[in-house]
Amino acid sequence: MDDEPLKDWAERRDAKIGRLRAVPVVSGDGPRASHLRPEAPRAIERWNGHAWEPHGFAANLAEAKAVLYPEAGEPSNPSCGPVPKPLGSGTGKHRKPPAPRSDSDGSARL
Repeated sequence: MDDEPLKDWAERRDAKIGRLRAVPVVSGDGPRASHLRPEAPRAIERWNGHAWEPHGFAANLAEAKAVLYPEAGEPSNPSCGPVPKPLGSGTGKHRKPPAPRSDSDGSARL
């Protein structure tokens, strides 16, 4: 069995300390997935290396995402790289050939 050295494992574990997560606040056995109830309040929790501890509160999913991913709220810089051109008309290999049309007598015609 290939065991990971304890030093590597400890470094990996310590890198996760301080990580945040948002947990929907629901009562009962209702759905807990964030995309199902975006308007539900969220508890923001922080990993301390051993357990998740309370860190904050968000009124809804949008607010929670702003706390978890602050860099995503910044405006994007258009000079970061090339902008892809929109697809034009053409007959590349990935395009389907046109469906054959049928005449009034029932014979197929291209």
